[in-house]
Amino acid sequence: MDRTRSSNVLFVVLDTVRKDHLGPYGYERETTPELTRFAEEATVFESATAPAPWTLPVHASLFTGLYPSQHGADQGSPYLDDVTTLASILSTAGCDTACYSSNAWITPYTSLTDGFDDHDSFFEVLPRDVLSGPLASAWQTVNDNDYLRELASKLVRLGAMAHAKLASGEGADSKTPAVIDRTRSFIDGSNSEAGWFAFVNLMDAHLPYYPPEEYRETFAPGVDPDDVCQNSKEYNSGARAIDDDEWEAIRGLYDAEIAHMDAELGRLFSWLRETDQWKDTTVIVCADHGELHGEHDLYGHEFSLYDQLINVPLLVKHPDLEAGRRDDLVELLDLYHTTLDAMNVDPDALGETGGEDGAVGFDPTRSLFKSEYREFDGGTESDPGQHAVLEGEAGADYAFVEYEQPVIELHHLEEKANEAGIVLPDDHRAYSRLRAARTTDAKYVRGDRIPDEGYRLDDDPAEDSPVNPADDEIVAATERALARFEEAVGGAWDDPDERVADSGDALAEADEETRDRLRELGYLE
Repeated sequence: MDRTRSSNVLFVVLDTVRKDHLGPYGYERETTPELTRFAEEATVFESATAPAPWTLPVHASLFTGLYPSQHGADQGSPYLDDVTTLASILSTAGCDTACYSSNAWITPYTSLTDGFDDHDSFFEVLPRDVLSGPLASAWQTVNDNDYLRELASKLVRLGAMAHAKLASGEGADSKTPAVIDRTRSFIDGSNSEAGWFAFVNLMDAHLPYYPPEEYRETFAPGVDPDDVCQNSKEYNSGARAIDDDEWEAIRGLYDAEIAHMDAELGRLFSWLRETDQWKDTTVIVCADHGELHGEHDLYGHEFSLYDQLINVPLLVKHPDLEAGRRDDLVELLDLYHTTLDAMNVDPDALGETGGEDGAVGFDPTRSLFKSEYREFDGGTESDPGQHAVLEGEAGADYAFVEYEQPVIELHHLEEKANEAGIVLPDDHRAYSRLRAARTTDAKYVRGDRIPDEGYRLDDDPAEDSPVNPADDEIVAATERALARFEEAVGGAWDDPDERVADSGDALAEADEETRDRLRELGYLE
């Protein structure tokens, strides 16, 4: 770390926001005047790739610098287990740290808030003590043993409860103003010489779409949110059709949600400028994933790795970055190293690295601020992504994406299908685990239950026409990169039946208090 000046860092995740609905990426509707203004002094990245298509594994990657199969946080095991987080490192270095969110996954239960001096989830379906403590331990117990996978309908009830509330008007009022206010209070109260790190997740653009009336009347005039499909599983299961007019209404509501977030974010930006903190603050704005609105006959952000989900917006303001646009490949997990660099914190110097539970060491080849960014041959011991790039063709670069079978989404999809008398086939994409390699020109996706998909993104950005790698060398090279990544993380996901239930009792070691708690919540008889 060669920079002596530390910087404050404001890290904003616009949850579920696809980049083609933002002004800095050419959207024709004026959804984001504040981000458009911000883009004039920031670097706008065209090819930023998320490591997964949904919140939990992406945030875990942001906070650890690890790919999803390395950190293990997914719906099957929905928590970070024994991994030193970015916030823990920064706190150890003396930085003030805070996390404010309205996303139900970013809670003490999932351990994503570990290390933050202050944190609050403005959306919690159950009291905080239910999402941590005895229940969290029991949940880890049941998820870490294959036996209870046989009881899938019981295992997912807690997550299903959260999802059902998110998918109704009951939980739809925006928490974004409160998140912004709390962030301002934290910044105002920080007096650390090492600087502050504020992580913010804004949830408005996640289903369901219930934007404030003033934004709804601008972007979706006359649309009643209760009159459109707000449950992606109804559509994805085949239980409900959506025509062009309804899609237009849905997209209008989505744009209204984005406009509301933009205005609130602008309020925070203006306050930082007015209080003379703007120039000393590194600002990172990205989405964790995008959203599908009928493309590829899908709704929401599940069951696929199309670019509308994983090629996400990323804008960064920092003195070492020139304002403008960049089209080189970027991985969101690089933001772990970028943040360390911005705050001039080295985990090695703090003694935070080493051992199974140690932090990922700072790697200058993964910091956006370094001239050697993504020149992996000059980096530290390679991670799986670096290995896959280094062992490939000279000069080629790839990003990697992983998607484990989504337990909760699958549960709801099956419910909607059953209610409609629909039987989902065994090779339905909802049952498939997916991995992808992506470069600026091509993508290759492998699934364990559906056919592989290759695309030439330079000629076919909408991914409408699959390309056989035997017919295209760039797609073939991307498939080879994916194979190298798969090898580095323990093998390809190519056997849909490899996870066989164990007959042991996962709760044999659980104490009676934990068992009672699970009975109260309906997990045990």
